[in-house]
Amino acid sequence: MKKDISAMLLLSAVMFSGCNTDNGGDNVQKQDFNEISSEQQVTKEDIIDAKLIGSSENKEVKLYEKANGVKLVMNGKVKDFNWENPGDTGTDPQVFYKDVTGDGEKEAVIILKIGSGTELSLYDIHIVDKDLHELKVPSYEEIVRNHMESKVVIKDGNTLGITVKVQGEEHNFDFAIDPQTDLKLEQDELYFGGQVTYFLENQKIKLNFVGSVGIYASPTYVVDIIVTYEFDDTKNEFIVNQLDVKPVHNKKE
Repeated sequence: MKKDISAMLLLSAVMFSGCNTDNGGDNVQKQDFNEISSEQQVTKEDIIDAKLIGSSENKEVKLYEKANGVKLVMNGKVKDFNWENPGDTGTDPQVFYKDVTGDGEKEAVIILKIGSGTELSLYDIHIVDKDLHELKVPSYEEIVRNHMESKVVIKDGNTLGITVKVQGEEHNFDFAIDPQTDLKLEQDELYFGGQVTYFLENQKIKLNFVGSVGIYASPTYVVDIIVTYEFDDTKNEFIVNQLDVKPVHNKKE
């Protein structure tokens, strides 16, 4: 008798679900909810106010956009974060599920494009562990403030002398400017923040940000800074492991 009752309940549930015929937009929302609820046991209320904007390759991590930030679903757990909402930047969020801390457990790695424009390209990164705790990653502002020194001078002719000091090592190079340009510097050190890009390489978190000088109407980018992070177990956060300095094009030989 118990088996007969269970079979009848299951049949009724199937028939009821088949009769649910909402409009097209609602169907997309409900299909997405059904996928999550069956695979990850997330309730309908968790994502009812959110829009799916990215997921990892095998959908262990899903990212939703909502009015005041984002919602992250990871292996059956859900949490809201007040990260800067990427909006419509023309670039989809990058969502990874990788072990980037080296502890044998995989983390959610989210790379968001948060700004774009002429000579402007800005990304942000967020790394969340299995317990949905966000791990700190030093920003480029912190790196410039704590790990770098720079100096820009006018040399003979229309040539800039660039000096960048990182991790006790000094890098010097020249940058040639159009001879027709009336060379006047607006600063004696590099500006940073116009181009900031995070990426994954061999399960290492890396950052590329570019230093510029104000010569023309828009920034003139003269040096690439490439940061390799490593995870510090004692601090439970990422720290700067390596800083590489590379002159950009138009270097004067």
